[in-house]
Amino acid sequence: MAEREALVIGAGVIGLTTAVRLREAGWRVRIRAAAPPERTTSAVAAALWYPYRVGPDALVAAWGERSYEVFRHLAANAATGVRMTHGIELLPLDADPRDFPEWAAHIPDFRVARANEVPDGRVGWAFTVPVADTGAYLRWLAARFAEHGGEVEIARVASLAEVAGEFPLIVNCAGLGARELAGDGAMRPVRGQIVRVENPGLGEFWLDEHHPDGLLYIIPRGGDVVLGGTADEGKEDTEPDAAVAEAIVRRAVAVTPALAGARVLEHRVGLRPWRPEVRLEAEPAGGATVIHNYGHGGAGVTLSWGCAEQVVRLAGAAAEG
Repeated sequence: MAEREALVIGAGVIGLTTAVRLREAGWRVRIRAAAPPERTTSAVAAALWYPYRVGPDALVAAWGERSYEVFRHLAANAATGVRMTHGIELLPLDADPRDFPEWAAHIPDFRVARANEVPDGRVGWAFTVPVADTGAYLRWLAARFAEHGGEVEIARVASLAEVAGEFPLIVNCAGLGARELAGDGAMRPVRGQIVRVENPGLGEFWLDEHHPDGLLYIIPRGGDVVLGGTADEGKEDTEPDAAVAEAIVRRAVAVTPALAGARVLEHRVGLRPWRPEVRLEAEPAGGATVIHNYGHGGAGVTLSWGCAEQVVRLAGAAAEG
């Protein structure tokens, strides 16, 4: 067994990105996952760069900033499916729009939205961030991993103990699966339902967590637009609900009338892997080192590159020690 050999568990955006960075750092890497990338929660994500439902704040800001920079460069390559996209986030009626979030510090054009950019009586922020077409982006990540000699095996890992004697380094990027794999009772699903429609020509995104009828986001990604959504804590049903889908479309059309009559391409449900804080740490396990990298909630894409590079640093320290 090679000294610098690693197993990454999980083939979502966190697993793929981590595997790519480890491979580029000289590790021989295999991914073992219960499902291929196109069947992971990441494939359902609207994939707007935004630190949604994730902590801790200080680390999220650093991981997010690094990921933002990587995505900004990837946006120059159309094959990645990443675009820099401008949009508006609406705030509660009583909010002070000058109270910027910590993560806004590295967004060059982050500002208070002008009155003519928001509905009457509302306030908000305007900014430009990366958006990834997850179909194209996950394919690109998988191809980049394969080009570097990485291997992917579709097989469920029942326990960390079963692979501890097989690989000196194991990286747990199992998302919600870490609840059982790591025995983490802090993990819980946050159900998100989306409607994907044909793009009638939209170029800007909309976010409104404070809409009176429920969470609203409108994320254009070139040929399609992702409309959402829901954030149902503790629910694990992955079957789309027709009434919920109708309500999502109704909210979206009220904000952006151009969506009226847009052809529906797909209904999807994903389970965001939420815990109070991302778990990113190393621990010994049966003669191997396990690095946990999970619990990113609704910010897996947003934090992916920053967290992957932290894994590489932890892996290097483990190999040297």
